[in-house]
Amino acid sequence: MPSEEPTIPDLIALTRAMGAAEDVEATMSFFGPDPVWDGSPLGLEIYEGREAIRKSLEDWGEVYEDHEEHDEEILDLGNGIVFTATRLSGHPRSTSGAGRTHGVYGFVMVWSNGELARVTVYPDIDEARAAAERLAEERA
Repeated sequence: MPSEEPTIPDLIALTRAMGAAEDVEATMSFFGPDPVWDGSPLGLEIYEGREAIRKSLEDWGEVYEDHEEHDEEILDLGNGIVFTATRLSGHPRSTSGAGRTHGVYGFVMVWSNGELARVTVYPDIDEARAAAERLAEERA
């Protein structure tokens, strides 16, 4: 007899799969119907809705080629909150030579029913981890 209890999604596996997405459409498949991408801790904009996030990701892809990302740490903090420390690198298209831009950023992800509801990106890993821990505790 099949279990009638709801299945709890593996948020670490979903986060890894999203990081491995090959293009914008594959990345967008992880977002729910009304997501938010908050870049304000980086001094960037807050993008609300699927189309705004898609456009932002497309624009970012036009700025960098040979984009790579590597999750250095992924923590499921409970209550739908995942923290990642992710190394991003890429070669800016507008430069010549071998220059590469890279850095490690903290991502706080809010998952709901197996879909991303909100992503906030921080330039400081410790600040991101603390924000994620507070959020998970608030949602308990």
